[in-house]
Amino acid sequence: MKNNHSQYRIKNWCIDQALIYPKRTIVLTILLTIFMASGIRFLIIDDDMMKMLPKHLESRSTWEAVQNEFGSTEIIFIGFGNEGESVYNSRSLADLWVLSNGLKNLSTVEKVSNITTSYRIDYVDGFMEIEDLQKSQNLEHEDVKKIESYLRKNDYIKKQYVSQSNEYLLTTIQPYKGVGLNTFRNEVVEYSKSVLADYDIHFGGTAYLTGSIPGMIRSDVQLLVKTGLILMITILLINLRSIPAVGMVLLVIICSLLAMLGFMGWAYRFTGSDKFLFAILNTTMPIILLTIANSDGVHVMTKFFREIRKNKNVDVAIASSMDALLVPIFITSITTIAAFLTMGLSPLEPLVGYGVCISVGIIWAWFLSSLSLPSLIKLKNWDFTSKAFTQPSMFEKIIEGLSNIVVRSPKTVLISGILIIVFGITGLFKVKVDVNVSNFFKPGSEIRDSMDFMDREMSGTMDLRVLVEGDVKDPKVLKNMDSLQIFIEKNEKVSVSFSVSDVVKQMHRTVMNDSVQYEIIPDRRGMVNNLFTAYSISGDSESFSSLVDYEYANALITAFSSAMSTEEVFSFIGKISEYVQNNLISDGRIDVTGLIVVVRDMVVLIIQSSLLSIVISLILMFGITTFFFKRFLWGAIAILPLACSVILNFGLMGHFGITLNHVTAILSSIIIGVGVDFAIHFISQFNSLANTSDESNISKHVIRDVGYPIVLDAGSNMGFGALLFSAFIPVQYIGGLMVLAMLSTSLGTITLLATASELLKARLIQKG
Repeated sequence: MKNNHSQYRIKNWCIDQALIYPKRTIVLTILLTIFMASGIRFLIIDDDMMKMLPKHLESRSTWEAVQNEFGSTEIIFIGFGNEGESVYNSRSLADLWVLSNGLKNLSTVEKVSNITTSYRIDYVDGFMEIEDLQKSQNLEHEDVKKIESYLRKNDYIKKQYVSQSNEYLLTTIQPYKGVGLNTFRNEVVEYSKSVLADYDIHFGGTAYLTGSIPGMIRSDVQLLVKTGLILMITILLINLRSIPAVGMVLLVIICSLLAMLGFMGWAYRFTGSDKFLFAILNTTMPIILLTIANSDGVHVMTKFFREIRKNKNVDVAIASSMDALLVPIFITSITTIAAFLTMGLSPLEPLVGYGVCISVGIIWAWFLSSLSLPSLIKLKNWDFTSKAFTQPSMFEKIIEGLSNIVVRSPKTVLISGILIIVFGITGLFKVKVDVNVSNFFKPGSEIRDSMDFMDREMSGTMDLRVLVEGDVKDPKVLKNMDSLQIFIEKNEKVSVSFSVSDVVKQMHRTVMNDSVQYEIIPDRRGMVNNLFTAYSISGDSESFSSLVDYEYANALITAFSSAMSTEEVFSFIGKISEYVQNNLISDGRIDVTGLIVVVRDMVVLIIQSSLLSIVISLILMFGITTFFFKRFLWGAIAILPLACSVILNFGLMGHFGITLNHVTAILSSIIIGVGVDFAIHFISQFNSLANTSDESNISKHVIRDVGYPIVLDAGSNMGFGALLFSAFIPVQYIGGLMVLAMLSTSLGTITLLATASELLKARLIQKG
């Protein structure tokens, strides 16, 4: 009784704010929205895949240890040359010299690695002689031949800096720690293009990828929001047939969107958490919130139009509309928030922030729909003779016919639905998980072409880092490293690996009259120590900084490979772990990290979070619906169209070869979060009519009353189709699948849910 009384008082208060104080209500809600939106200035766009992993995860901890000890692993590759022309010529090497020195002078660049920064090791008159591989900008023909000859003898250096075809030169650029990768990327790319205008030039590396994405995300979000709004406005105008009505709904949508993005900025400002960074997967957030805010607005506006047809009094129409909708809209908001907050259980940090931020946007949409929208309706001088009030819309006519089919043939409708779901189930077994980053971009795009080039011609786009702990001057440790490198390079996708063991072998061969048979790790510790001492005397000790730490207690193996499928990654990492365990004897740890390991770990976490999100979301939907409508049966019926829609969508992913990754993994929460609204409105209206309508016609009345706003809501939410224009392929997939999801959940509500209600109405009404 107390709950009903409180509910009544809240309803009356909201209605009074709209009818008695409409101007004040609008001003206050707009001021609050402006305050929330002001946080947008703190919004940070970042898509560093490593930041998606939990900080306690071993591969991330190892990666951070590598960063701290050996400098940033966020590098940019530059490959340049001309097809059909050997790079072993004076002009190409001169331009490489200019490029290298210019890059070193950039404010963001800590280290540049290429032929011009490499050393050659010779043994002259009993002394190790270390000098620059390329000694000057301008080279004679003989100088070029010497460089070519030396690289042929030292294949591990050549593979790092010269393409397989000898047509392209590679440069690796490392930023200062803490430098913004977007700034770093822009500086490097701008300068490189200015110097290498006469060459075919390509970029790659994690820093290039991560630094490129923020700009792509900005343009992507702008395009998607514009396209989504255009689609949404068009469908709303066709059906509502009132520009002021559409404008009011649009205002709610835009204010909700600004509040959500502002909150995300404020959250990052005060927490500094990676959870609140705006990444690729966040590009779907604006479109998702558009649909949810649109749903609230559409239900309020269509209900108002129907009430106006009964009587021409605006105040009465507003009061009756809000009296009927305030509770259902509140329940739909709660259930939708619950669905998205299940993302908080995900070990992937951006998914946690996604769920929290979009939940705030949903709260704001409910707040504005309950107060601002009825206030705007109150202030408008409506024309009751317009078609919007006097004639049914296109969707209303469709719903009229559909209600007749459901009531007349409920069993046929149910069987048809079951057959569709069976089709979806068969596709579930075909769903694959893949986090191949190159597949995120359209073929023909600059990033995709560059990544394909790096995989085809250069060292590749995926990196593997192995941190070896132990006395690096101990031959046993060096032999372990060498053995592991040989094993890693047996993988056909691996192009090159390098470590301090390669340098030791090179030095050993050099001092032994350049005999190839001595290109091995010496057996004696004293010999190894002498080689390091000779190098430090003759060469630059800093050249070891990316290979071994100052105390020779930790060393790094770096390997590059072309893109691998998820299956290949799992197999490769598993084999490395097995090899280390069974073949290497070490007193210290050997830890593996890098992009390849990140891919493996993300796959595992994606599967875990997706399954958990689906199960928890459906349980919450069942619990919340049961609580508010006080019937277990209603809870079971409510999740029926949601479960079917999830099954169908993932089944279609399997049938059409759409992979599950950290972007498409959010599909289940989106489907459940958006689709539950339809079920709540249906059940609420069914209960309202249970004791006032003829039992034989109750389902027909419910479908007609809520079917129209549900279908209009789903139709206007074809704004999801805007995601098909995204620059990111996984986001395109989400767009297409969400269009299908809106159709399946809306039609599922007014067919499967309506059919189940019709077949069970005796029990539902009897207990109601």
